[in-house]
Amino acid sequence: MLHIRSTKTASGKTAIQIVRYERRKTIVVKHCGSTDEKTELKRLTEEAREWIEKTSEQYSLFPQPETSSIDQLKRYQYIGFRYGLLYESLYELCKRFKFHWIRNKLLLDLVIARIVEPGSKLQSIEFLKDYIGIEHGRREIYRATPKFLAARNTVENKILDIAQKEFNFDFSLVFYDVTTLYFESFQEDELRQCGFSKDNKFNQPQIVLGLLVTNKGFPIGYQIFEGKKFEGHTMLPVIKGFKQKHRIKTFTVVADAAMISAESIKVLRSEKLQYIVGARAANLSLDYIKRISAQLNKQDTKTIRLKTNLGDLVCEFSTRRFAKDNREMEKGIVKANNILNNPGKIKRVKFITSENNTYTLNSSLIEKTELLLGIKGYYTSLSESEASDQLIIEHYHNLWHVEQAFRISKSDLQIRPIFHFKNKTIEAHILICFMALAVCKYIELKTGRSIKSCLKLLKSVTDATLIDTFSGKKFVLRSQINDEIQDLLKSLQIVV
Repeated sequence: MLHIRSTKTASGKTAIQIVRYERRKTIVVKHCGSTDEKTELKRLTEEAREWIEKTSEQYSLFPQPETSSIDQLKRYQYIGFRYGLLYESLYELCKRFKFHWIRNKLLLDLVIARIVEPGSKLQSIEFLKDYIGIEHGRREIYRATPKFLAARNTVENKILDIAQKEFNFDFSLVFYDVTTLYFESFQEDELRQCGFSKDNKFNQPQIVLGLLVTNKGFPIGYQIFEGKKFEGHTMLPVIKGFKQKHRIKTFTVVADAAMISAESIKVLRSEKLQYIVGARAANLSLDYIKRISAQLNKQDTKTIRLKTNLGDLVCEFSTRRFAKDNREMEKGIVKANNILNNPGKIKRVKFITSENNTYTLNSSLIEKTELLLGIKGYYTSLSESEASDQLIIEHYHNLWHVEQAFRISKSDLQIRPIFHFKNKTIEAHILICFMALAVCKYIELKTGRSIKSCLKLLKSVTDATLIDTFSGKKFVLRSQINDEIQDLLKSLQIVV
């Protein structure tokens, strides 16, 4: 058995030794050092104890005498905290997506930083350094970011694998929508162009982003277009590209009313693709609208199906929608009358028409609007035997999943404004955000909680780093993981 011995040296200092006793003889196993300072003596004694425990796995049966609280404060110095559990959990999820197969640690770290603390790439590396303890250089960012694009096909395939294995995606139904992303710049080029902005940034260049998601809102594909691209012309390239890339024979795409036209219908049919899109019933003739209104007869949830050159037109009446539409119509008419009563303030608004510089209420539009109160229409290529009216309506209403994905991208991930100006770095930025969106949506679907609440929980567990001023060793202490966090980790199948 090993022992710690203190003995006086010839110089009057105290030496700390590790000894063992054999046949009444003292054998010095290790000389730890000598000192005449009290604090240094404690340090040498602690080092001797640690050496014995590490070397011989010999532990003391009795608790060591505690130092005073003041001594403890002097001995252990707090040097900062880390979001250890948060990073470990997100990195584990990235591995589940098999993003680590890309063999690009910087890309994965930027995805995690985008989820936790969205900002510029320089802000991301500062966050990783300060709160995760991982360092990446500025030059590494500038050099590596354009190269991320080589991983895009791999990323999309891995995300699609998750959609199939974890969420039973079978390619039968996909949802499509677009949004616009503006730049902190006023200079245009071939990609960054001014156009119709959904962020009301009409004087700033933008790009158009088309996104494909499953019926659960999980992202499965995307494409970017120049900023002035009409959104109705984006769906076909995305859908055809998705079909060809994954060698799908047919599927049904759900999109809003802006995506439909006679030309797009013709292409979809030639590609053997089915569709469900919103109908702009106000564009129908007055006689057709009267026919629809008469057949529905203001009966709540009643539907009708009519044949048109754009496919079957399914219409439904809702009393709840009627009340909302009626309020909006009455407000519009009041606004139009107020403007007509103040000729000096004449401007283009709904329900006002002009002829030979004479402004009047648009009675034909008001008549159309009254007939369409509470009515919503949908065009589809699916026959009644393939999908009932209610199923068509249900599928279309699930478009909110795409809108939610855009909200996550713009709010939680802060995908815009975009600060890059080169095409490759712009595309790399969108790729990072797409990967982050997939991980966020995965977390939400698995836990049933918002990504914001999940991150808040994981952030509540921190790793405090302490340094022993005697030995120079660092210690990491993790705060308690409560039951709520344990349940969250269990939902994500993460073991810590």
